[in-house]
Amino acid sequence: MSPLKTRLAPSPTGHLHLGHGFHVLCVQGLAAHFQADIYLRMEDHDQSRCRPEFETSIVSDLEWLGVRTPTRPWRQSERASVYQGHLENLIRQQLVYACSCSRKDVQHQTGQASGELKYPGTCRDLCIPLDQPGTSLRLRLPQGPHSFRDLFLGEQTSSPDEDCGDVVIRDRIGQWTYQFAVVIDDLEQKINLVIRGTDLLLSTSRQLAMRELIHPNSPTPLFAHHPLLLDTLGQKLSKRSASEALSKLRAEGLAADSVRGLAAHLGGLQAKPEPLSLTQLPALFKNFI
Repeated sequence: MSPLKTRLAPSPTGHLHLGHGFHVLCVQGLAAHFQADIYLRMEDHDQSRCRPEFETSIVSDLEWLGVRTPTRPWRQSERASVYQGHLENLIRQQLVYACSCSRKDVQHQTGQASGELKYPGTCRDLCIPLDQPGTSLRLRLPQGPHSFRDLFLGEQTSSPDEDCGDVVIRDRIGQWTYQFAVVIDDLEQKINLVIRGTDLLLSTSRQLAMRELIHPNSPTPLFAHHPLLLDTLGQKLSKRSASEALSKLRAEGLAADSVRGLAAHLGGLQAKPEPLSLTQLPALFKNFI
């Protein structure tokens, strides 16, 4: 088996918080167990929300938490020509079409008020010009299930054509989407251990389907979808909900070991919020491997 490579892929749209801290310790613990390198990627495809000061803060917090990476961070904003090349290849295969539907249009078409929207294929056969202003580009996904093994959740199977329909790969204002960029980046960085939260579990089968179209017969990575830290209302901790920033905890004098211990406790990996060193991390995941 090839040496394992994993990644941390934050979006520089805010400061890291305790939920991110829990994710980082999951990545560090599993990477240490598998002796995997950790690559840092800035998922800054949404240039309307990303800020240089957030990237600086993120890098500082990760260094404080003991994250070591073998190369400089990748930035999706610097890889437009790479994504464009893959797009043109998919266009040549007639796998891409233009879509004029907004999210509200899809909600009206499907009757869905919230949650995961399944695109019904409204524009699939309309032959809208690919360069028509105000349209997004969608990728024709194959039908059928995709299966993968998850370290936390066991065997998983789902069908992207039933979950979401054809995915947007470039949005209406010309930005590359997360779903498209992450697949290409993982392929090019040869990431074969994907560690992320359960909020992205449904994305996995559609990303596997996209991998097959972009790079046929590429090996399936090993996945680990860890639980999320929740607030008092049972909602995922987020930047928008003003979750406590790691930079604030640092400024208040908390040590990295204490933040790791608090995150591990909140994530159910240890009974008490006791300080946790880097060398102690792999033992927390022995029941999942």
